[in-house]
Amino acid sequence: MIKHEILQPDGILIVEPLSALAAEDFQALTTEVNEYLAGHPDLRGILIHARVFPGWDSFAAFVAHMRFIRDVHTRVERVALASDSPIAAVGPAIAKHFVRAQFRHFPYAEYDDALQWLKAPAG
Repeated sequence: MIKHEILQPDGILIVEPLSALAAEDFQALTTEVNEYLAGHPDLRGILIHARVFPGWDSFAAFVAHMRFIRDVHTRVERVALASDSPIAAVGPAIAKHFVRAQFRHFPYAEYDDALQWLKAPAG
């Protein structure tokens, strides 16, 4: 399950995976993001807040996740990952090969710092 919301007017998507990710999670997420993007040029940022990465509940969920990334990555300026998961340490190095957004890792407890980085002017 993914808890998510778009902070308006900042244009920041907050994503909190609560359990193994399901394909249905990405359907709901995609709907909300597409509604927002219909009236805005970009998402200013995405904040992924997860103590650990819960994985996917199926291959279909993994595919839905990859589709979501493919469909929105060109319209996202920054991604902040606030997590203590071991995968978070390598996330930025991997992400730079797949997304145009700036990507930065923060410890899980530094949610507020991650959000402030997303809100800060670019450059």
